[in-house]
Order: sequence, then structure tokens, then C-alpha cells
Amino acid sequence: MTSTRTRLGIAGVALVSAGALLVGCSGGGAPATDGKVTIKVAIDAGLEQEARDNFDARVEVFEDANPDITVEAQEYTWTAPTFTTDLAGGTLPDVFPIPFTDGRGLIANGQIADISDLVAELPYADQFNPNIAQAGQADDGGQWAVPIAAYGQGLHYNRTLFEAAGLDPDDPPATWDEVREAAKKIADATGEAGYATMTSGNTGGWILTTLVNAFGGRTESGDAKEPTIDTDPAVQEVLEFLHDLRWEDDSMGANFLYDWGTINQDFASGRIGMYVSGGGNYGNLVTQNALNPDDYGLAVLPLEGADPGLLGGGTLVAVNPKASEAEQAAAVKWIDFYYLAKLTEEDTVVETAELAASLDQPVGAPELPIFNQEQFDQYRSWIDPFVNVPVDQMAPYTDAIFDQPLIAEPRVATQDVYALLDTVVQALLTDENADIAKLLADTQTQAESLYAKAG
Repeated sequence: MTSTRTRLGIAGVALVSAGALLVGCSGGGAPATDGKVTIKVAIDAGLEQEARDNFDARVEVFEDANPDITVEAQEYTWTAPTFTTDLAGGTLPDVFPIPFTDGRGLIANGQIADISDLVAELPYADQFNPNIAQAGQADDGGQWAVPIAAYGQGLHYNRTLFEAAGLDPDDPPATWDEVREAAKKIADATGEAGYATMTSGNTGGWILTTLVNAFGGRTESGDAKEPTIDTDPAVQEVLEFLHDLRWEDDSMGANFLYDWGTINQDFASGRIGMYVSGGGNYGNLVTQNALNPDDYGLAVLPLEGADPGLLGGGTLVAVNPKASEAEQAAAVKWIDFYYLAKLTEEDTVVETAELAASLDQPVGAPELPIFNQEQFDQYRSWIDPFVNVPVDQMAPYTDAIFDQPLIAEPRVATQDVYALLDTVVQALLTDENADIAKLLADTQTQAESLYAKAG
């Protein structure tokens, strides 16, 4: 779901001292530019002063190392409806973030610059996680947009509730039948929700789509021309699964209006045994919701059916197609320095991890790696002295995440369709006799209208 969670991933990059990033200032292998060049780079609107001061300090380090490049910050928030206007009107920054879901469409339309030759010269160009890199690639494999943050869904679970229900927290469910069985045991033994799900603020549709993918289905056709809400059998299968958890097992508690924030709160408070959300939630759960780290467990989602996959998303960084060759080269240097040095340069990684640990920020929390297994393992070895999270409790996720094929979020009217699916999940969980087939047929009709408008 490309909204708050994605932006949080980007914002976290800014909270690094200039000294910690000095080693990354070389800009990798991007070719030098001739003469002076100025680039405008996107920053989140309304940054707090500390974050803005950190950003400005990093700009100073970059400019000291690249005296022919001047970096100017421009507040910019991506939205698909305003992008074309900004591009046509000349108000688009030279460097800006875009969601995974829009990368290929912008590439096909020539609405971002082809920086693939410049990216190919970076020393880690062949080390991107192929599941992630494809979101920013053209049909020929050229990397037009660079991945900087990614998420893949995970099964978050409360180890303390598992133990109270006689379950082994080191052996989390590996099938959806096992999820149901564990949820029932937790609810019966503790009185808490064995399994809960988001249903509001478009998150119900987001998680329903996640489960459909994990059951081997899709909510959108492969060519993204039509929704498949009432034609893919996995959609009904997932709803029947949730119906049974709710009405046959009584294992979903009493709150059926969760959104991302409120489900995190209740999970951190020990009121939920399991729920599905982005695998990188640990930092928020600890820093914003006071989760007891001893309670936390994380596993990959069970994948079943004919063609299952892990719904995921993230953020790419792109360059304005109107940028000159010199500006494009400077932009790739900036992308290398600002976004990627913290993952690829040993000294930068170490100093960044040390700084985060000194600020009591989580170091070593699980994530969907944007680089391949070898580079990711190297990165983990660099940060190992500063890891302050219970990594063993997250091993069921980190040990298996590279084996899960990634499925991008639906491309057309994504949030609007999620909103429609919110109402389906809410109806199912509040009305025991809800007609699933009718709910799906009605939603399909409404979604088809959205696709027609978007087409």
C-alpha cells in the first residue's frame, strides 16, 4: 500500500549525520559532468527542523565532494493525478520518488528519464534483488528508476500468546489451515483475538488482496485492463476463510474496523495473536506503540494455490525526462550518495548503524532487501555489532523472504478499489449471513467503472 508506510521508509533515510555519510560522497561509478550543474531534488513536505538540518548537512557533504554540482531541495509529494501536470508545467524536481506500481507505466510512456546507462556503471548495479529491480526496469531490462525501499507482507505474531495457547513460537504456522488452528487455540486459551485483519481506510482491500495473492489468485488481470474480483476463485476462497475464522471459530475478537495504526496499537498491547501487514513494521511497533520485543515474532506468509506470491511494493527514485545529460549524471550521483550508500558502503553502513543504535532506533529489523542475498548478507555482517532487535525471533521471515516471489500491487485505481474491498470485508465480518457472491459481483461492477474511467 503506497502511502504512509512508503514515505516512512524514505523519511528514515534523512536521519543520518553528514559525517556518517562522508564515505558515500563519491557518487559511485556515475560519470563526472562538465561545467556547473544544478539539480532540484525532492524532499518530503513539512519536514521537522531536525530532519531538514540533517538533509542540509548531507547536501553540504555532497557538494564539497562534487563542487560542480549544486543541490536545491524542493518539497514534493507524488500523486498520480498531479504528476502529468507537474511534468508539463516544468515544476517537477529533477530527482523524485515514485511508487513501485507506477514505475513501468511511466517508463512505457517516456515520462521519466532513461538513466539506465548511468545506473549500469554503479559498482552494485548487478546486485539488485531481481524481484525488486523489475519495478523500475524497461522491457529490455534497463534500470530507468532505482529502487530505494521495499516492503513485502509478513505474518506478525505474538510469541507470548502463542506460548499461552500451548503453541511453539519458534514454529509459526506454515499453511493457512495452521493459521486458522493457531488462531482458534489462542482465542480459546487467552480470550484475545487469535487473528485480526484491517478493514478500513483502504487497508481492508490491501490485506484482502494480499491474501488473495498468497492463495494463488489475483484481483486484476495480467494486462491490468480489468478487475477479476468475482472471477478469480481465490477471492471467494479467502473470504470464506475469514468467514470461518470469524463465525465458526470466533477467533477474530470484536474489533472489525481496524486500520494500519489501530491494529498496530492492539497488537503491541498483546490483544492480537496474529495479523498480516508489511514485514518492516517492527520499528513502528516498538518506537510508536511500545511493543515488548520479547513478544514479537515474524514469519513469511504461507503461499498456496497454483500461482501464489507475496504482495509487495516500495519506492523507486526517478529522474525528470526533461533533465539534460549533465543533470541526469548529477542526479544519479545524488541517488547513489543520498539513498544507497547506507546499504552499499561499509563505512557508511557501520557509522549509520552506530548512530541509529545510539539514538535507540532499531538496528537489524527485518526488511525486504533491495539487493541480492550476497550483498544483503554482507550488509548484515557490517551492522551485526549494533543490532538491537531480537533477530532470532524474526528468522522465520528473514530466512525465507528471498524464496517468495513478489507480486506488485494492482496498477489501476489501486486505492479506490481497495476502498471498495474494505466494505466487502466489513460486511463479511459483521453479518454472518453475508452473501459473498453478491458482494463480489457488486464490487466487480463498481471496480469495472473505475477501470473504464482510468482507461
